[in-house]
Order: sequence, then C-alpha cells, then structure tokens
Amino acid sequence: MDITNAQRARVLVHALPYIKKYNGKIVVIKYGGNAMQSEKLKNSVMGDIVLLSLIGAKVVLVHGGGPEITDMLNLMGKKTEFVNGLRVTDEETAQAAQMVLAGKINKSLVNLILKKGGNAVGLCGIDGRIFESKKLSEELGFVGEITKVNSALVSDVLEKGYIPVVATVGCDKEGNVYNINADTAAARLAGALGAESLISMTDISGILRDKDDPSSLIPKITLEEAPKLIESNIISGGMIPKINCCTDAINCGVKKVFIIDGTVPHSLLIETLTDEGIGTMFVK
Repeated sequence: MDITNAQRARVLVHALPYIKKYNGKIVVIKYGGNAMQSEKLKNSVMGDIVLLSLIGAKVVLVHGGGPEITDMLNLMGKKTEFVNGLRVTDEETAQAAQMVLAGKINKSLVNLILKKGGNAVGLCGIDGRIFESKKLSEELGFVGEITKVNSALVSDVLEKGYIPVVATVGCDKEGNVYNINADTAAARLAGALGAESLISMTDISGILRDKDDPSSLIPKITLEEAPKLIESNIISGGMIPKINCCTDAINCGVKKVFIIDGTVPHSLLIETLTDEGIGTMFVK
C-alpha cells in the first residue's frame, strides 16, 4: 500500500509527544529468543533501535543468546542440561558462553547497528565489572547471581553518543566467568542507570488473562496486581521469573517496564511512539 506525503506527515506529528517524552531519557532494551533467530527481524529491530537513538533516546541494548550457546555446545560435543529453565554450566560451558555472547553475537549486533547508520560499542558484563557476580548455586555451576552492578562504563559510553550493546556474562573478583540470565541482567542494569523504561522483547504478545485468547491481553499491571496474577495462575511457569524481573526493575527505580512481542515487525516503535502500544506495561 502506497503512503502519501500527507499520511507520513500525520504519522510524524502523532509521534511528536512521544519523541519529546523519550528525548534524553535512558531506554534499556532486552533482546533475545525468537526475535534474534530471523535475520530479517534482527535487521528490523536494529533499525528501530537506531531510529530511537536518532530521535534522542539514550538506548542500551542488553542481549542473551541461549540457542546459539546450545549450537556451540553441540559442535563441541557437550550435552546441554537445564534445571528450572537455567542451563547447568561447568567451566568449559561458561567459556563457550563468553565466546558466543561477548564475541559472535555481540559484535554481529554492533555491526548491524553501524550498517543501519547508528553508533554502537560492544561490551559485556566483564568489562569494568559491569556485572559483579557469584555462583547462583553449586548445582548450576557457573550460572551467575549479580551481586553488584557497576554502571559507570555504560553511562560513559551513552554520554559519548554511542549505543552500548551489553552481553550478559559476568565475573567475580577472582576472575571466574559466569553466564547470567538476560532478563535479570537487563532489569538490574536498567535500575542502576535510572532508566525511563525497560522493554523486554519476547515471543509472546504480553500477559494474557487467558493464554488461548490473544484478545485477553492485559495492557497495564501494577506492582500490587502482579503477585495476585501469579496466585490466580494467570501468570505461571516460565513467565514468573520474567515478571519478577519486571517488578524488580520497578522497585529499583525504573519508571515503566514493557513486555512486547519482538517477533512483530517494528513492535519497539509501536510500543514507544503510539497511543495504543502493543504489549503489557508494568508500573509502580
């Protein structure tokens, strides 16, 4: 469908209040899962991130890469084992995770942002000890629990006009490397930065009252309502840790947290620059 110049102008005028709202504000985007599997979608998401940056938002991209780690471990002949959704990580697996996340995925995302006309710098949680960590449990091995977030390096990169692209590996003061859950890392970093918003790009449309009914999307959830939704089993299973990360971010000072479907083209722009939005918003 062809769009007239008048229609383009109306779109820009409609977006103006949102552009003003996000100008100069920090927006942390958690990126991973199925939204990273399609090259076409990946290009679209990176283009949206560059656009948000060009209109004045201070964008921080935090990414995981579980499927790619699994692929690497398969090539190495290592079997992948999960406990409660978390990968059991011995020292060799932690090194593989560092190689895949901080190397292959991180630099490919930086390169895509540069190709789209943005400025980006690749970092991981080891740089400047952004994510100081310790073992979450002996059973899981080198899966990290964040003990401290040192956000100064990320802030410096933002102030110099770059988009920080942060891979979710961390370390302790002894130099041990840990694989860190991307939702947790993004929430903690957003809190440390005092972000205006945290946007978690998933492969679901948001929180549904009825998981089989897409029209039952809950557009807004408060901190008070979230535990009740878990108790009533509306939020269950693997969504519970994600919801806990959302509420943790709000408690750490992030003003708004969104869960959106990253597999929908331009979902990032629909959420940030329109009245309707596309997912579920968490507020205090």
